Amino acid sequence: MSLKIYGIAASRAIRPLWAAEELGIPYEHIRLHYNAPETREAPYLALNPNGTVPAIDDDGLVLFESLAITLHLARSRPAGGLWASNVADEARIGQWTLWAATEAEPLARQWFHHTAFLPEAQRIPRLADEALEKLQARLRVLDEHLATRDYLVGNGFTVADLNVAAVLQRLNDMAREAVPYARAWHARCLARPAAQRAFALRQAG
Repeated sequence: MSLKIYGIAASRAIRPLWAAEELGIPYEHIRLHYNAPETREAPYLALNPNGTVPAIDDDGLVLFESLAITLHLARSRPAGGLWASNVADEARIGQWTLWAATEAEPLARQWFHHTAFLPEAQRIPRLADEALEKLQARLRVLDEHLATRDYLVGNGFTVADLNVAAVLQRLNDMAREAVPYARAWHARCLARPAAQRAFALRQAG
């Protein structure tokens, strides 16, 4: 089986890269920048018609959307330990992944764009502040859930943790409140050897 992951690590491609490292999947990393002209050309658009990264080709199965990719990788390799062992926990993995996509990421992205990502002249501090203020309620939800457990679902690290931790990779910069359980959980996730290997790819290009 062959897996190709398209997208530089300094993009949402970090999520499938982290998942592949966790699962021990051999993969080819095609370091395609999200602004590269190739993303708007026919060969890549055949993989991801949105012209964004990441995309994968998993032995002929082509997927885009980073969180859908991580769910697929975890579910298709159950021996890797990232997937659930029962239907209820499968549902909870879906719940937290969608929470990351709908409740957390839009606000985290708005904050990041208007503090660091956009050229300084295009940043609107008010939008960054508004996003950060709204995000605090989401972080409290996460913190309260983690007050009685080490991980989001079941008794161990799953793809739900990977997805939420990757979406909130700048949690320590975004949290205005203590949220001690969320901070401790986040540190555990990012300290994992697979996470360290994936994030190191940012320095590799």
